[in-house]
Amino acid sequence: MNRDAMNREALNPDAMNPDAMDRDVANRHEVERDEVLHAVSSAVLSVTRHLSVREVLQVIVRSAQRLLDARYAALGVPDDKGAFAEFVAEGITDEQWEAIGPTPRQHGMLGAMLREAQPVRLPDIRKDPRFEWWPRAHPVVKDFLGVPIRDGEAVLGIIFLSNKRTPGGFTEADQELLTLFAAHAAIALTNARLYERGRELALVEERTRMARELHDAVTQKLFSLRLAAQTAGALLTSAPERAAAELDRVQRLAGEALAELRAVIVELRPAELDRHGLAETLRKHVRLLDRIHPVSVVFEGSVRDLPENLEPEVEVAVLRVAQEALHNALRHSGCSTVSVRLERGDGGRLALEVRDDGTGFDAAVPPARGLGLASMRDRAEAVGGRVEVASRPGEGTTVRMEV
Repeated sequence: MNRDAMNREALNPDAMNPDAMDRDVANRHEVERDEVLHAVSSAVLSVTRHLSVREVLQVIVRSAQRLLDARYAALGVPDDKGAFAEFVAEGITDEQWEAIGPTPRQHGMLGAMLREAQPVRLPDIRKDPRFEWWPRAHPVVKDFLGVPIRDGEAVLGIIFLSNKRTPGGFTEADQELLTLFAAHAAIALTNARLYERGRELALVEERTRMARELHDAVTQKLFSLRLAAQTAGALLTSAPERAAAELDRVQRLAGEALAELRAVIVELRPAELDRHGLAETLRKHVRLLDRIHPVSVVFEGSVRDLPENLEPEVEVAVLRVAQEALHNALRHSGCSTVSVRLERGDGGRLALEVRDDGTGFDAAVPPARGLGLASMRDRAEAVGGRVEVASRPGEGTTVRMEV
């Protein structure tokens, strides 16, 4: 071949020989495969950074939604009662969730996937005989892709996507990609569960240790206090000076017992925080109060809006301040509505706000009943935060903590 022919071939891709064309296609496929594996790797890494089961579930759903460009994504973890122990979703607002109603049960397509434990890919879920119905407020779902999350033969959960943003619906390649991601997600979910079980065992051991401390330290102090008080009572008429000394001893022992008791109480971290995290624990507490009180109690907040890697001490302090503020509002304010908001504040700080529409009070004048305001402020300051109370007569009360 002369030089001109070689130049023409170099400038004309169509003139390449079949082997070169095959190599070019193979290179493109390799680049595409690397991009896909990189996307899966990034998604898996984002999941494995979390150790709370609830957080892992939420990050799995969010990562799958982004990975396959779906409008909606959800993940359900079945229980043994025909419902779901956990159910998280992306693409649906809190208001939509409220309108949709209770968590779905194991019926229709979800039940079929749990029984069959096989991937399902449909151009229109509504036309499949396994589909039954959804609540009136449920968004309209068309194209559907669902994959079981498996640990051996056991189905840990099902992850499903719907309404792919790219026209044409989900492809076979999408199904393979989601199946690959689900296999890694199963490892992360199992790891999170093992971690939480380990934490629970450690918590039991820690509570046992603190129970021993209560018995060995506080109980002995209280016994000595009682003995000193009895001695002072016996000496009150016959030896007033010795009785006064015993009363001084009573005060000292009472102070020591109180200090030790407080130290033990501060160490007790609510087990719900380890299982569900701060936002979900507070949401469940608010939901319980809403059910047992005639007052409307609502929660506003989402895990995705909160700072990551909160210190355990911060979570405990925020939860306790919220509980104290809620107790005050429900018991003393005469309100009809209480709202609890948890969000990322200025500068990445965590912000808690408890607001009621009750009678309020003059915040410049400390209320006679105290309302535990000093306790709330002490808790906040102990973790580097602050509590502010805003209230006026007839205009309700707002308690805000930032840390």
